[in-house]
Amino acid sequence: QVQLVESGGGLVQNGGSLRLSCAASGRTFSAYNMGWFRQAPGKEREFVALISWSGGRSNYADSVKGRFTISRDNAKDTVYLQMNSLKPEDTAVYYCNRVTVVAGSPKNALDAWGQGTLVTVSS
Repeated sequence: QVQLVESGGGLVQNGGSLRLSCAASGRTFSAYNMGWFRQAPGKEREFVALISWSGGRSNYADSVKGRFTISRDNAKDTVYLQMNSLKPEDTAVYYCNRVTVVAGSPKNALDAWGQGTLVTVSS
């Protein structure tokens, strides 16, 4: 059973930066596309970014394109999300998960989620 542990969230001012990490258990981490999702208060969870199993391809939601960068270290079974130029609307709990693409839309491949990490951007 895969376990996902997110970390790195916190309180940051408008325009600030944070780097999130997601440590995954399991020997087959490097075989899967991985991604980040987020859920703001009162809203549904949404896709943020994905990275291919090799790290050679990435894709982003329009709302974060040019500000966020996803990366991975397969030797450490860890995926990262570098978030720059943060805005108050980026405030959310951030989660990682394996990613599958369904009808052109990135979706979580695992039903189980980690505890997430809270990012709060003050205005």
